[in-house]
Amino acid sequence: MIINKKVIICCLFFFLWVSFIFFMSSMDTDESNSKSMKTIDKAIESTLKITNKTGITDKHPGQKRMNKIIKKLNKPVRKLAHAIEYLLLTILLIFIFKNSGVVGKKKYLFALLICILYASIDEYHQTFVSGRTGQVLDILIDTIGGIIGCILDIFRSEILKNKKT
Repeated sequence: MIINKKVIICCLFFFLWVSFIFFMSSMDTDESNSKSMKTIDKAIESTLKITNKTGITDKHPGQKRMNKIIKKLNKPVRKLAHAIEYLLLTILLIFIFKNSGVVGKKKYLFALLICILYASIDEYHQTFVSGRTGQVLDILIDTIGGIIGCILDIFRSEILKNKKT
């Protein structure tokens, strides 16, 4: 295993990212839901401003309708966030392994195994947080995020390989 500047930087980002995931999963249900619903509200508001300004739309739903939309989007957005968290985690791990001299499919296998392990540990951790539960479905969603991270890196590698030839 090779230790160089890139590996150290990638490891630093990895530890920051797993700390962020741990922090997010340490929030109780009310705080976590509140944050995600505020984020969805801001995203919708920003989208409406842009679409209204450009003439794509010309209306703004009332608060009751907005609350209904936000509530409906909350669960899918939270699940998407799970997948994205672990997609990024897996990409960081792939970079660590690649820059450490791990070649071929091994870097993807190791990254994915660590992704699944951390997702499992994180879900177990959530069983100790007020109002939260550990869900096998979330581990599966996290794993899918990790698989997509591997696929994206494979595509990136192929594109770079084709550019060179």
